[in-house]
Amino acid sequence: MKKRWIYSAVGAASAGAAMYVLKDEKRRNDLKERAKSLSTTVQNSIQKDNQEDLPVEKAGVPEFDHTENTKMVDEGSQFGVQYYNELQEEEKELEKQNT
Repeated sequence: MKKRWIYSAVGAASAGAAMYVLKDEKRRNDLKERAKSLSTTVQNSIQKDNQEDLPVEKAGVPEFDHTENTKMVDEGSQFGVQYYNELQEEEKELEKQNT
């Protein structure tokens, strides 16, 4: 029973705050802009997560910003290079099958 009163009070307070904020046209427009900005940020984040950004693409590339990969390959490790080559072969085979 007490939870209903708490939920009702929270709902009423939220509705009152929303009415206060949305009463002024400038605040409404500001809120719309912030919502659009937040929406764009979330969409960009989702797109970024969906892109294939595999570290395999960087394996064995002797660049300065990938020093750990360079050191690994310099020490003789070819795992990353072999894995990359296998993925490339699989992609070529899939392309041949699809055409």
